[in-house]
Amino acid sequence: MKILVPVKRVVDYNVKVRVKSDNTGVELANVKMSMNPFDEIAVEEAIRLKEAGKAEEIVVVSIGPKAAQETLRTGLAMGADRGILVVHDTETEPLAVAKVLKGVVEAETPDLVILGKQAIDDDCNQTGQMLAQLLGWSQGTFASKVAPEDGHISVTREIDGGLETVKLAMPAVVTSDLRLNEPRYATLPNIMKAKRKPIDEKTAGDYGVDMTPRLSTLRVEEPPKREAGIKVESVADLVGTLKEKGLI
Repeated sequence: MKILVPVKRVVDYNVKVRVKSDNTGVELANVKMSMNPFDEIAVEEAIRLKEAGKAEEIVVVSIGPKAAQETLRTGLAMGADRGILVVHDTETEPLAVAKVLKGVVEAETPDLVILGKQAIDDDCNQTGQMLAQLLGWSQGTFASKVAPEDGHISVTREIDGGLETVKLAMPAVVTSDLRLNEPRYATLPNIMKAKRKPIDEKTAGDYGVDMTPRLSTLRVEEPPKREAGIKVESVADLVGTLKEKGLI
């Protein structure tokens, strides 16, 4: 089985995001960037499937600036075999990304695509579903457990009412949830080996996709600052305060 894992370069989740002074977007200059955490979980799951003898090759792919090579190297250091970078220097949108990934899938012919359920920068939660639709493949979203079988894959999904297990015909698209696994840290020897693993550079045009944005950002603002709370002596005081503020 061959597995394709799309990964996205985002602001590191430990970094406090700052809005640009002109409110046109988020400040990215001199900010630590890393692999989207949900995509990191997807890479880890692909590696575990390979270690279990269920997969032979893992290909990581990213769509973004040349600096996204660092993100791909992280996936390669974790255990992926090779990478593909689709160079694109401006903003990306889920549908355009899904179309490019469709082209990558058609060129690479994987049996399984695993990607994060969403990116922590835009929180769209759309790319995996759009890709499955464009390919006409089965899809299992919000996966907390993945178990390949003969020609099928069982996916345990996290839904509002609890857990749901679906059996998908292969090939399939799976999006990873937080509880699917805990990603490993890349060891120094593997980081050194990753530098020698191949990364192919492509463009969206190679796959016949126009990535011109369909959406425009009007304004980006910080959320309103939270006001300090107050203490009340009794339930009666609480009710009175809430009525006074028009909250009940």
